[in-house]
Amino acid sequence: MTTLASSTAATPVRTPSNPPAIRLAGVTKTFGSTTVVQPVDLTIEDNEFFSILGPSGCGKTTLMRMIAGFETPTGGTIELAGRSVETLPTRKRDLNMLFQSYALFPHLSVRDNIGFELKVRGRKRFPDREAAVEEALALVRMERFADRKPTELSGGQRQRVALARAIVSRPAVVLLDEPLGALDQQLRKEMQVELKRMQREVGITFVYVTHDQEEALTMSDRIAVMSEGRVQQVDSPRAIYDHPSNRFVAGFIGTCNLLPAVYHGTPAGASVDLAGLGIVPAEVGAADAGAEVTVAIRPERVRLRSGSAQAGEVAARLLDAVFLGDEWRYIVRAGEDVQIIVTRPSDGVDDELTQLVPGDPVAVSWASSDARLLAS
Repeated sequence: MTTLASSTAATPVRTPSNPPAIRLAGVTKTFGSTTVVQPVDLTIEDNEFFSILGPSGCGKTTLMRMIAGFETPTGGTIELAGRSVETLPTRKRDLNMLFQSYALFPHLSVRDNIGFELKVRGRKRFPDREAAVEEALALVRMERFADRKPTELSGGQRQRVALARAIVSRPAVVLLDEPLGALDQQLRKEMQVELKRMQREVGITFVYVTHDQEEALTMSDRIAVMSEGRVQQVDSPRAIYDHPSNRFVAGFIGTCNLLPAVYHGTPAGASVDLAGLGIVPAEVGAADAGAEVTVAIRPERVRLRSGSAQAGEVAARLLDAVFLGDEWRYIVRAGEDVQIIVTRPSDGVDDELTQLVPGDPVAVSWASSDARLLAS
């Protein structure tokens, strides 16, 4: 007998001998003459919280629908736990899907909504349905709401019920299609933490589709960033933020200054010329000498001080200083049209910065290790 209670006592240990939860090899999807998913090679490990992140129309939902079996790939293979499934119907794949709409039955109680999943799958597989349902209720902290109808719940509570229904049958994979999109900002932040907690406790692979960078960065073990049907980068949240692979990833993940420059190699090191505005240090060997590059630098990594620029700094003028509660955001202009954003924690702003007014001369700089050079 397998119940949620018996299987959540400990999170499964991921070992090299375990087959990946999902493996995609050369997966494509074409509608008519339009290719919406270019060849994708992707491996998602067992018990991983994996996010597919990208703007609307990038192909992320289509990719998830192919994993779920709602769409058939035009080409390539899909494996779940080492088994090829691209020709199997959804009901024969060991997965569940959580939609943004939640799709709860309004005439059933919370308990019966969760139990319906086990009823569909059959009593032979889940002979002790009541115990599994109670354990799922406890996991999502909805025990005292078990007898309520969905219309008597808040949006966040309905989301928890839908998640309990998705995990109660202990599938190998749960696919989540922007499930927090209908919640207000504060509740979304709370549910981000809760979703990650539940995923760790239940030990199921979560594949999360979203366009929200904060959601992906907060919850994921790894992220695949998509654009125009292609996977641009797959890495940990920290690596994607600190070391974006191209201009799209740098600009899409968080706020990033993308500055045009020319790379110069010298016997003593290397530097970049910011469109004739000044010479700043750069990593050695990042590009060919004389190559046009883009300097990607996060606002919190930019140094800012009042006064004239010195060697290794860029001269600029303050355009605006904006108080955002937990931080100050400074916008400066170098030359005619190069804008640079600088952020500082509210409790860490120097006295000289608090006295700046628009039009004042300032100088910006950064450490070479904080600047990522990207091909223009």
